[in-house]
Amino acid sequence: MTRIRPHIKSLADLQSERLRLKSSYLLREEALKNNAKAYLHQFSPLYFLNKFTNSKTLFKIDEKTHITGKIMSVVLPFILNKTLFRGSGLITKALGALISGKIGNSLDADQIAGIVSNVKSYITSIFSKSTKKSKPLNFADYGIPPDSETY
Repeated sequence: MTRIRPHIKSLADLQSERLRLKSSYLLREEALKNNAKAYLHQFSPLYFLNKFTNSKTLFKIDEKTHITGKIMSVVLPFILNKTLFRGSGLITKALGALISGKIGNSLDADQIAGIVSNVKSYITSIFSKSTKKSKPLNFADYGIPPDSETY
């Protein structure tokens, strides 16, 4: 019959084996945590957003159908009429819808992916600025100098 455990003859051997097992346990724990984080990251909404708004994936789909231009030619006039041209008259809304429909139709997947990445970087820069701590201000003392006669 063979032994699975190493042959321990003294207290020092026992302590070294205990430390070896503990370090092995900690390494496995870290590996499991990292693997779990990577696995969960695959299903986060931000990962899906980055995956599907990538210019390569959008360009493959849009190359044949030009679906982004069709969608933007409908969505862009609707958004502009609800926001910028809210109080405008019928003629202004019609001209805005016509122009924005033509602009939306000319947009392709690369331009939309660029816009999304610009908005994303702007939002992350806003959040990174808000988390920075401000340094305390050092005020110079312009009081009465020690060599003056009024001191």
